[in-house]
Amino acid sequence: MNYAASTKDTVTAKLPGWRATLLFMLLLLGLAALLGRAVYLQGIHDDFLQEKGKQRYSRVVEVSAHRGMMTDRNGEPLAVSTPVESVWASPSDIRINEAGVARMDEQQLKQLAQALGMRVSEVRERLADSSRDFVYLKRQLPPEQAGNVIRLNLPGVSLQREYRRYYPAGEEFAQTLGFTGQDDNGQEGLELVLQEQLAGKLGSQRVIKDRRGHIVEDAGSLRPPKPGSDIALSLDGNVQHLAYRELKLAVQQHKAKAGAIVVLDARSGEVLALANYPSYNPNNRTRISAQAMRNRAVADVFEPGSTMKPFAIAAALDAGKVRPGTLINTENGVFSVGNRKIHDTHPEPSLTVAQIIQKSSNVGSAKIALSLDSSVLWQTFSNSGFGEHTGSNFPGEAAGMLRNAKSWKPIEQATMSYGHGISVNLLQLARAYTVFANDGELKPVSLLRLDQPAVGKKVFSTKTALQLRAMLESVVMSDGTAPLAQVAGYRVAGKTGTAHKLDGRHYTNRYIASFVGFAPVSAPRVIVAVMIDEPSNGKYYGGQVAAPVFSSVTSAALHLLNVPNDAPLDNVIAPPAEIVREEI
Repeated sequence: MNYAASTKDTVTAKLPGWRATLLFMLLLLGLAALLGRAVYLQGIHDDFLQEKGKQRYSRVVEVSAHRGMMTDRNGEPLAVSTPVESVWASPSDIRINEAGVARMDEQQLKQLAQALGMRVSEVRERLADSSRDFVYLKRQLPPEQAGNVIRLNLPGVSLQREYRRYYPAGEEFAQTLGFTGQDDNGQEGLELVLQEQLAGKLGSQRVIKDRRGHIVEDAGSLRPPKPGSDIALSLDGNVQHLAYRELKLAVQQHKAKAGAIVVLDARSGEVLALANYPSYNPNNRTRISAQAMRNRAVADVFEPGSTMKPFAIAAALDAGKVRPGTLINTENGVFSVGNRKIHDTHPEPSLTVAQIIQKSSNVGSAKIALSLDSSVLWQTFSNSGFGEHTGSNFPGEAAGMLRNAKSWKPIEQATMSYGHGISVNLLQLARAYTVFANDGELKPVSLLRLDQPAVGKKVFSTKTALQLRAMLESVVMSDGTAPLAQVAGYRVAGKTGTAHKLDGRHYTNRYIASFVGFAPVSAPRVIVAVMIDEPSNGKYYGGQVAAPVFSSVTSAALHLLNVPNDAPLDNVIAPPAEIVREEI
């Protein structure tokens, strides 16, 4: 028997032919499935592969929008956006791994860091996540530095046009305008208040990259950027410049902690100037203190001192309790309310109501205030805008403090009449004086230019407002508390204020000196409020420290606005050697 032949027959019997056929059919079906899948992806449903392909050479990037410009009321630019370049990279194109840089070697990484002015470790950290398609390396570079980066011709590194805010007037408008952040969004001041109007809307565009990750072509805009709106402010650049200059000089001369000044258009309530000192340069904020950034004119509150007396006396005039010529017993300068005593610096046995304003008598003001029901006095203060926001919408604005009349004690009612026990901000105080400049009408304030004056609300009768206007004019006369507030060629009215500063619940020998006034008296055009915080060079009365600032700023503002004279040019009378001082 042949053993080999027998073995062959056995194997053939164990492997039937249908199995080979089945295997062939399965292979054929697999091939058909692959072919069908290819046809489906490349012919019927090719979006997926096309998208994957595009990711290799195409990318959508954001296009920054131009932020709107802020101008003063005369069209002069106060805040403008200038183009800058930001450097960005695509870590997925650079392909950082644990071993280091794959497509960007170590030497290139060092060159990039040097061109950006960054540490190598910081650049490496930003590029570490290779799953990301976009990361900023450094933003808002000057053109020369950005050009140095691009000349390195590194893979995956590109420029993006952005905008950086520039403030031509620098520190003069700093706290009022505020500033923007790296994304060109408002962070402080009017930049924050007007963010919605100033900010544009980002656009987008598709760009094409080469195999090294370089942008080689702009493939077109998907959505064009929408620029922000330009906004005209109420501020007058020339008036602001003068106000800031005079305020700065006064703070430095009197070695004060700080100061603020507000200039209003008396007829419309528009803010023509709002300045603070110390200040800072918003174009270079690398070393600025929180104190320099404070907009003290709206964010800080203080006891207004004798600048409150006209409101208490106006309330009594309106109520028919007194007339300008009514004689008040001023008790030789000492008046007791319960177990507390109120003093006058210059004792007088009696003064008329008009003289109480002129001489700034605390005793006279207290006695008149106590003749009124507390609710009447509270309503007068409230109607004049105290204890509430001015409506400026400025971020961080303080409302001040005006307690409910039901909680007042007699001594508190008396002291509030001369500005103790009540707190205000400077813009609030300046606004309140619109009642005397506008025949009893309180005007709303505006930081935007108005086409026509806003309608206010009536607080006092026209008669009372005119009577107070005459009394306030006497304050700047030679026998008043503020002859240094006089302005050549114009009749001026106003009121001094000097108040001890509170430290907790106790008054200290540190002072706030203030003056609020308006001119010309015949037809008021500007209201100027000045506050000097902690003068420490020997003088601290409002008539000595704040009144001269008022005089300089008011004179310049009236000339800039071409306001006609209503007094002879030689109307300024030299003040006496010893200026009458208000009680504090």
